[in-house]
Amino acid sequence: MTDDAPATPLAELHDVRFSYDAGAHWTLDGVDLTIMPGERICLTGANGSGKSTLARLICGLTAPDSGTIRLLNLPVYTTESGPDAEAYRKARRGIGAVFQKPEDQIVTTILEDDVAFGPENLAVPHKRLGERIADALHAVGLQHQRHSNPTRMSGGQQQRAAIAGMLAMKPRLLVLDEPTAMLDETARDDIMQVLDELQRQGSTIVHVTHRPEETAHATRILRLERGRLIDATGMATDSETFAAPETGSREKPSADAMPPAALHAENSTNSPLVSIEHLSYTYPGASAPAITDLSLTIGHGETVAIMGPNGAGKSTLAKILCALAKPNAGTVVVDGIPVQRAKRKQRAQVHATVGYIMQHPERQLFAATVAEDIAYGPRNQGLGEQEAMQRAEQTMRLLHIEHLADRSPFALSGGQQRLVAIAGVLACRPKLIIMDEPAAGLDDAARHRLHGVIRHLHNLGVAVMLITHDADEARALADRIVRISSPAVADADTDTDDASGDNRSADSARSADRVSDSLIGRLDPRAKLPVFLLVMMCAFAISNGLQLAVGACAVAGVLAASHIGVRRLWRSIRVFLVLFVLMGLANVLFVRTGTVLATIGSIPITDDGLAISALYICRFAMVIVLGAVFLATTTPTAITDAVDSLFSPLRRFGVHTQEVALVFSLALRFMPTLADETHAIMDAQSARGGSIETGSPLNRARALAAIIVPVFAGALRHADNLSLALDARCYEEGIRRTHWRVLRITSNDIVFIAAAGLTVLDIALFAFLP
Repeated sequence: MTDDAPATPLAELHDVRFSYDAGAHWTLDGVDLTIMPGERICLTGANGSGKSTLARLICGLTAPDSGTIRLLNLPVYTTESGPDAEAYRKARRGIGAVFQKPEDQIVTTILEDDVAFGPENLAVPHKRLGERIADALHAVGLQHQRHSNPTRMSGGQQQRAAIAGMLAMKPRLLVLDEPTAMLDETARDDIMQVLDELQRQGSTIVHVTHRPEETAHATRILRLERGRLIDATGMATDSETFAAPETGSREKPSADAMPPAALHAENSTNSPLVSIEHLSYTYPGASAPAITDLSLTIGHGETVAIMGPNGAGKSTLAKILCALAKPNAGTVVVDGIPVQRAKRKQRAQVHATVGYIMQHPERQLFAATVAEDIAYGPRNQGLGEQEAMQRAEQTMRLLHIEHLADRSPFALSGGQQRLVAIAGVLACRPKLIIMDEPAAGLDDAARHRLHGVIRHLHNLGVAVMLITHDADEARALADRIVRISSPAVADADTDTDDASGDNRSADSARSADRVSDSLIGRLDPRAKLPVFLLVMMCAFAISNGLQLAVGACAVAGVLAASHIGVRRLWRSIRVFLVLFVLMGLANVLFVRTGTVLATIGSIPITDDGLAISALYICRFAMVIVLGAVFLATTTPTAITDAVDSLFSPLRRFGVHTQEVALVFSLALRFMPTLADETHAIMDAQSARGGSIETGSPLNRARALAAIIVPVFAGALRHADNLSLALDARCYEEGIRRTHWRVLRITSNDIVFIAAAGLTVLDIALFAFLP
């Protein structure tokens, strides 16, 4: 090809149409788009305009209903022949996709393994995998974090890790769907610097965004409006470019719709609504505090913006004010109630006083319809059915969402879900509303509408604590701006980006290095997995003191060789250990043989009962410790490779061992994520007066049912996003994959197997002793 030869488009879309409801409404209606090499295209538009849908079409992750699509010069779809599965697979090998929520793209717990996952699926030779990993991590500035756990990184670091995973596949086209939507200003700047550098290197980029400032270096700006693309290049980068014009009434909500508690806030005493003095908080098991010596007051009807870097403890502060966490030091008084000493009844009063709107509204939606969800809090406050529904209708009118009353909250757009979450809190008639990044992910029209609601609440006397990273938003809405400095270690909360930060990931890297470099960590997983399972099963056969001594020595040796600290071990097993201790102690009450040592009422306590109880507890403790050591020293990727290798003979019988192994490792990877979401949902319930731990049996049953719905919906959401991520990283059933971590049986593995065999033999022989 000569220099004068025209370049071949990387993507061509002609008259593309797409509908989610069989053509009743067209999300995309006749879209035409050509993407040339080296372009940086910014795709804008209102929430629900179809930007993410178009991005998925460009990535080859979904097919349209009609039209023509060519990706990397491959005809992947035509109206006449439909989708070409093989062409789609080939095209995806040269297209990278980065989603808004990077946590759903992370497949393992070591960064370099996660970056290697895509190239492994492309069967890149092992000697070149190392170069790709190093180059990709260097491109995003994470070269010093390659052994860190990406699931514990800050949001900005996770997004850079997701980009690195795509860059390692060397895509010709990179598509990013709002990669900065949930990030703070510093993290956004980091991501934009990465994209600027990729652009300078000649990469082709399609960037979906709501933010005008992110289009500064775009070669073209396109806006989706009513299903069609409009070239907005050169237009003023104001809200009209980034959001469709808002329709509907802008009538100011009536004060009659506002709870009386808020309307009369201005008549309250001069004492502050919230008073915090020298507050400090450290998460259980954390090495440093999340909040240190914080003092703050919030007056009745005052709007206060809380700003600070990732890890400053902003979300932790919100939980403390909602009586969802107890401070370690200092005093916290909310409407005259000392939170740190609050009993059950006082905590309920705090929940009625403080409304908490989380960053992720889907975690606060519990019911089948919007109206039922908004009435959830009033019902928990003891209101009758009719009064609770009247409260819900009143609040919906306040926010102009009465037309959504019979809709499922899980079928709404992000902006609508946020308004429903706000309505659910307002219906509880709080005096203080805490909003955690309320405008995250919203287009300009939805953001302006939300800001109008906040101003109206302020005018009606409702105090607002606004947690935000947006300085312009804080200046526009707040009476005061309070900046919280970051303590020595990042916030351990998992509800927002405050969940982690640079220090936390650095701690994770150091801990991972210690464990992975240990004797147990270096063992081949094909040796480790069956040996650990065998010894754990033998532990259940222990029936006398000698066997117990042998097993205890073996467990102690494994623990010492794993370099896992006592505190880390205790954090991972404490719940199970306490449970089995209680179950073991129950044996004391049911064993009648042996010498009676004491009686509890009519129940004898015997020496045999105590011995059996101790044996029961020790056996389960050994199993729990061994399981914890195995999971701490073996990554999901290593487990996948081990299971695939060990069960490979079953492939002759049609068993898909590679897929089974991947599903198993992904389950291990996402179990902590689902557990974190469950805790967040329970916190949201408690903040609206519902809890499975307190209240009448009916209220507890209602709370349990309300947990199941969003947890199940969240699991489906993660599964859907994960399936897209696996497609984007070219994982296919039955493909030949290379492996970054080559499995080799060494002398250490042989010694370990021999030692385990000797332990099992001793336990078996000692079983015959009297």
